[in-house]
Amino acid sequence: SSETFWTTTGMFPQEFIIGFPECVKISKVAIQCYLVRTLRIERSVSKDPVGFEQCIEKDLQHTEGQLQMEEFPLPDFQATYLRFIIKSAFDHFVSVHRVMAEGT
Repeated sequence: SSETFWTTTGMFPQEFIIGFPECVKISKVAIQCYLVRTLRIERSVSKDPVGFEQCIEKDLQHTEGQLQMEEFPLPDFQATYLRFIIKSAFDHFVSVHRVMAEGT
């Protein structure tokens, strides 16, 4: 829902994990967020959310008053869990409005 979002508690790093019912092939991940400075995405192919490995780490551009929209192409990528770590921010609080994963 565009009316809901996840917000941090003010200290960094902050993280959230998205799980899939089974290991899936992902071709692209997109995120809409606000005031995120550095974002890391990790994956796990385990049945439980353990054994994460780093896939992407990126410094995002500051977009005053607008959502940041980032897409990450992931060729030949499999995951059961994705962990999003917000390492730093442009303010004390940030928000994540949407995460999309495309694939099969």
